[in-house]
Amino acid sequence: MDDLVFILSNAVVVACIYGLVAIAVSITWSSLGLLNLGYGFIFSFAGYGAYLAAKMISAHPLVIASAGILTGALGGIIICLLVFIPLHDKPNFTIRGMTATLAISLMGSQGLLWWFGPLSKSLPDLFGVWQVSLFGIVFTSDKLGIVGCSILMLTFVLLWMKGSRRGLEIRAMMMNPHAASIVGIGIRSTGFYVMAITGAMAGLASVLLSQTYYIAPFSGLTPLIKGVSIALCGGLGSVQGAVIAAIILGLVEAMTSRLLGGQYVLITQFLTIITILLIRPRGVAGILDRAREQ
Repeated sequence: MDDLVFILSNAVVVACIYGLVAIAVSITWSSLGLLNLGYGFIFSFAGYGAYLAAKMISAHPLVIASAGILTGALGGIIICLLVFIPLHDKPNFTIRGMTATLAISLMGSQGLLWWFGPLSKSLPDLFGVWQVSLFGIVFTSDKLGIVGCSILMLTFVLLWMKGSRRGLEIRAMMMNPHAASIVGIGIRSTGFYVMAITGAMAGLASVLLSQTYYIAPFSGLTPLIKGVSIALCGGLGSVQGAVIAAIILGLVEAMTSRLLGGQYVLITQFLTIITILLIRPRGVAGILDRAREQ
């Protein structure tokens, strides 16, 4: 029973963290047609932003979390300015954008290595060291905090997209970019909001993951790989599919770590992804958008 609770709780935590990145990837693809591989840099960039805020401003959890979210949003805007705005109307934008964002991710991470050095950093405990026992099951503060913050962030994004003007424009872009441009929705202005909000999601994921792992210049590469994998597995462009795939792969990771060891996690995850795509080539949701090359 204890092993089952441990596996399930870890699966939910992993799904919440990497699911934020996967949903960001899906929103960016479905609205802008950009497979953004720059989230690796945004992830690390936001982690260092939170670290500097904790060191120079305050170690209060709200300050640290806000700094990570805002730095992540800034990272998204930087990629929008450097990649999306110059390239979105050029031929073969899908391939060009993917290559350019990957280059920014690698160069940005190298820049963080040059500036901060190779030694990893750590953030203070955001959620304390308390725990709660329900029906004989003990839940620790960090796990409850990670799940709660992830749900709040996702709820805010979804409500903003449903209720605000800019959010409705993003949803229109996700449904039909060509029709949205015909009715006067500016793809460049919308791109800023998309990249900022998805960057903020990656920034929060970075802060939450720092409660388990250290911050390092290239610490965003693994979340990037897992986020893109979850998005592909769920069906690019599907928020619901990304959530389902995050839960499935989170469960696989938790079971593998518990039963086989952490060194086998990537092997079992990619075997799971391959199996799902062989059975359902369009992903869990089955709504993979058609290729959007111009």
